[in-house]
Amino acid sequence: MQRASRLTRELSLLATEPPPGITCWQNGQLDDLRAQILGGVDTPYEKGIFNLEIIVPERYPFEPPKIRFLTPIYHPNIDSAGRICLDILKLPPKGAWRPSLNISTLLTSIQLLMAEPNPDDPLMADISSEYKYNKQLFLLNAREWTEKYAGQ
Repeated sequence: MQRASRLTRELSLLATEPPPGITCWQNGQLDDLRAQILGGVDTPYEKGIFNLEIIVPERYPFEPPKIRFLTPIYHPNIDSAGRICLDILKLPPKGAWRPSLNISTLLTSIQLLMAEPNPDDPLMADISSEYKYNKQLFLLNAREWTEKYAGQ
């Protein structure tokens, strides 16, 4: 019951005061959500609309939601299955999830990760080394993918 009332509150807040460039809604059941993140200005993802799937576990908020990109994205911390390498998406000791975090915070953190990749903790080693050692090529590839997969 705590989960349902908290999710209802969070979704209501996301609907009335969404973070800039982020929308989130229910996809049928309460524990199956969808979100859209707009690619940030001055990033290779600019003008892209990225769709995400959010599955809320039974133990939420004591366990983090499972979030993945449905839209392909060229990024060192996001793999081809859309999985995201971000510490707050995992439980301690390996992760930094806390019950005080919420879906809005997670989506904002993912948006920040898109703007500022972390090449030192990659899911995609080849993209990470490209980001580190050939940034122009990384930017070109990321823009191409954004146009191809996330363009309106």
